[in-house]
Amino acid sequence: MTARSTRRTTAAHTRIAAVGAIAVAGSLLLTGCGDQTKDKDSESAKTSSAPLADQLPKQVRDAGVIKVGSDIAYAPVEFKDDSGKTVGIDPDLADAMGKQLGVKFEFENGTFDSLLTGLRSKRYDIAMSAMTDTKDRQEGVDSETGKKVGEGVDFVDYFTAGVSLYTPKGKTQGIKTWDDLCGKKIVVQRATISEDLAKAQAKKCGSKKLSIEAFDNDQQAQTRLRSGGADVGSSDFPVAAYAVKTSGGGKDFEIVGEQVEAAPYGIAVAKSNTELRDALKAAMDAIIKNGEYDKIIAKWGVDAGAVKAATVNGGK
Repeated sequence: MTARSTRRTTAAHTRIAAVGAIAVAGSLLLTGCGDQTKDKDSESAKTSSAPLADQLPKQVRDAGVIKVGSDIAYAPVEFKDDSGKTVGIDPDLADAMGKQLGVKFEFENGTFDSLLTGLRSKRYDIAMSAMTDTKDRQEGVDSETGKKVGEGVDFVDYFTAGVSLYTPKGKTQGIKTWDDLCGKKIVVQRATISEDLAKAQAKKCGSKKLSIEAFDNDQQAQTRLRSGGADVGSSDFPVAAYAVKTSGGGKDFEIVGEQVEAAPYGIAVAKSNTELRDALKAAMDAIIKNGEYDKIIAKWGVDAGAVKAATVNGGK
């Protein structure tokens, strides 16, 4: 083979290699564009399916989870069904909000009086547990002593509920108002508005003593009343109404008198976490606007407590 033919072959190989390199480069370029387009499409779809995701703090958005402290023994607001699943008004609302925010709300069980402590220690991102929004809780003040007990919290208010009295069915003992409780024994859940009202009433009763027995959860209080260990119980109206409807097939309890102290339920958030607070408010407003909120409230038969918009720190 001559030197010339060698050069020609080499040149041919060079041209083929160059064409191949260009083809590969083009292919990589197209693939790169495809990936970028795919990424953009994916991000667009994510934004479309969770329109409020970008309002969350980045840390929460990246985690994909909001940790919820809750006393999961307060039917119908939050409780365990027969299969052990957490259900109720709050879990349903949280699921609907999660779709707006692109995250999952994970409920963790705790006693009611420990929820704000857990929030302050960052064990939870929020507390959502039929918690009444009050100025004392906003300011971190003990409602009984008036002393500062910790950092206050902000609330995103989403429902309104009063407090009810209920007795064993057919054994009302003439109880219609809180003033009728003097000389009686009442069961309540610890650290609730019901306990606060009972303590205030006990002071008014003076020597005609009102005895108060407080429990870690409302189910324990109901059990005590059902067994004849007390004269009357007190819970938030939705809870009392649900107990009257379901306990013993509706044969155990009856509500007496009217609701008192109507006030908002709020989702508690650390005061330093305003971005999360505002994202939750936006999500609640979104499900109110799109009708999901009304469907959930109607499902649990608590239409009377529905609100038209979420508010921040509306409690007094």
